[in-house]
Amino acid sequence: MTKLKNISHQPFKKSFGLNCSHPNTRRHASGFSLVEIMVGMVIGMLGIIVIMQVFALFEGQKRTTSGGAEAQNTGIIALSSLTDDIRQSGYGFNLINLIGCDVLLRTGVTIQAMAPTTINSPSVTTGDFNTDTLLMVYGNSDILPEGNSIVAPAIDSTHFSVQAFSSFLVGDYVIATPQNRSCSPANPAILNQVTTVTNPTLTLTPGVTPSTSVTPGMLFNLGQAITIHAYAIRNGSLTMCDYMVNNCGDNSKVTPTLDSSVWVPIAGNIVSLRAQYGQDISNHAPTITSAKTGSMDGIVDIYSQTSPGNTGVTENACGWLRTLNIRLALVARNGQFEKSDVTSNAPVWEGSTATNNDPAWVAAGGSVTGASANPIDLTKNPDGTTQNPPDQWEHYRYKVFQTTVPIRNITSSVALGKASGC
Repeated sequence: MTKLKNISHQPFKKSFGLNCSHPNTRRHASGFSLVEIMVGMVIGMLGIIVIMQVFALFEGQKRTTSGGAEAQNTGIIALSSLTDDIRQSGYGFNLINLIGCDVLLRTGVTIQAMAPTTINSPSVTTGDFNTDTLLMVYGNSDILPEGNSIVAPAIDSTHFSVQAFSSFLVGDYVIATPQNRSCSPANPAILNQVTTVTNPTLTLTPGVTPSTSVTPGMLFNLGQAITIHAYAIRNGSLTMCDYMVNNCGDNSKVTPTLDSSVWVPIAGNIVSLRAQYGQDISNHAPTITSAKTGSMDGIVDIYSQTSPGNTGVTENACGWLRTLNIRLALVARNGQFEKSDVTSNAPVWEGSTATNNDPAWVAAGGSVTGASANPIDLTKNPDGTTQNPPDQWEHYRYKVFQTTVPIRNITSSVALGKASGC
């Protein structure tokens, strides 16, 4: 037999990369030390702080901008609501017989000195501190809104014969007055509603007692949807009360808790309402209640908050006929509370001083007697108490909206006022 050769195994091991003669080497582990980790955390925290500060800055600017836009919108909405009612006011009762008279709307509810637009009417509960209230009244009759003569003695307290019975419809609201003006607080006119129309007689509910008190007289038709709106700033919002539904002079609906179903919020963050009458008193007398203060020319001479009275005399009616427009200002507040003082002085408007209440053609050489100042005051809480801190109002931004609104149903009566001795 052939003898096998002795073959070495060393090449075999090398061919497979095996080397049992060399020990295994140990690689060192790599990573961050505790110091490096802590330094990284500090840098990361500083970055987060910077990012949050930048975010807070831009977010504050964003809220300021958006709050200003919101104040702009709410101010426009609020001003639009007021001006629309002022323009309509006086429709249906702008004659000497009725304008400025007390009117009984229903049992226990009376409008004192009912006029187209009344500033701070005693029939409206006061609003927030140093703000004004407005009361607007107008009808919507499509047929002969002026007075109609009561031509025959009444059959009874609810049946009256009128000159043009066809000018009235069932459901119309009407007010009967004597032929000669007589509307003292002790004898208010009564708001009635037409229930039947039969030639030539109208049936009125609840009627007038005694019927002879308005026979002969005038019957004013205010249409089927008389509007009596009261506006006031309450708890920093513009609110409205419908006098045909609620008693806007009921203080229990205001304090201790505001009844939002009676005083309905219209626009929030409205913190002030200021208003003045534009009055035609040609000789600049200090009062507008007199019918002998100069010829009516239909031009506003001064701005004031002096309201004509309602003692029943003709001079008071002339005072209302001499009130040609309403000048008003609304102050809207940005809802963003700023950390620092951003408003150093109270907002101003044209009526802030008595001097500004005198039209230019009077101020050039006339007198400001009778004008009154109505500055904007934001230094108190709505209830008149001191703010805490005292300068809290200075941390908000404000926008003033002001306008002058003609009472078109009065300006059209200037000729009538002249003819009647006003």
